Amino acid sequence: MERSAFPRARVIFLAIFLLSVPLLVLGSLSDARLMPGLPVSALMFVCTAVVAFWVAWRSGGTAAMRALFGRLIAIRCARHWTWHVVSALLFPGVLGFAYAVMRGAHMSLPLPHVAWFQAPVLFALFFVAASGEEIAWSATLLEPLQEQHGALGAGLAIGVFSAVWHVIPFYQVHPSASWILGQCLFIVAFRVLIAWLYNVSGHSLFASVVCHASFNTAWQLFPNQGSGYDPWIAAAITWTIALGVVAVYGASTLSGRQ
Repeated sequence: MERSAFPRARVIFLAIFLLSVPLLVLGSLSDARLMPGLPVSALMFVCTAVVAFWVAWRSGGTAAMRALFGRLIAIRCARHWTWHVVSALLFPGVLGFAYAVMRGAHMSLPLPHVAWFQAPVLFALFFVAASGEEIAWSATLLEPLQEQHGALGAGLAIGVFSAVWHVIPFYQVHPSASWILGQCLFIVAFRVLIAWLYNVSGHSLFASVVCHASFNTAWQLFPNQGSGYDPWIAAAITWTIALGVVAVYGASTLSGRQ
């Protein structure tokens, strides 16, 4: 992508936010839920997709748009297939550990009724939603931002915007300042880890999407339908992993090759 044709990151962030406003308003006016814990405003992933394809069109017309879409299903582009396994298991592992911590600490949890048979359907739905976000966050914004600010700086910048972008949808289902703050802290670390996976896998957009979708699936399966999920515990575990990744792989590239 030619840098002269690439809109500045702030323009992309602004475009995503402005396109999201009607859905944010709709979510505030409606009590409808796409599924437990997901207000109508969760459809904002369409806005990130629209902006990403607009950027692609500006850089190379319809050919660039087709290439961007093709990256979503380019399974073999990863540096090694094991990174897809890591992407798929990382956040289910985080939430599984979070559940164990909560049980060990005798925290209040609902009696578990986990509909495991729903997992494939949930993953398919969340794969579509994650694709809409990751073609903006990973494929469109991460690479140019990390060229200027390093991979860690890019992950943090995208994470902070993504967290702020989610505040109103979070409030629509969890009107608790503590819950929202904890989940925002989680999102920032989450974006750092996805930046790491994207880079260490050889810039595999598919790996980013799988990681994002697997977290959403694990959250929806967390007893019960996410009702027992504690964002502060998830954030603490995720930040611990993120700091470990930065220490091992380096803040500049998050890929181990300085």
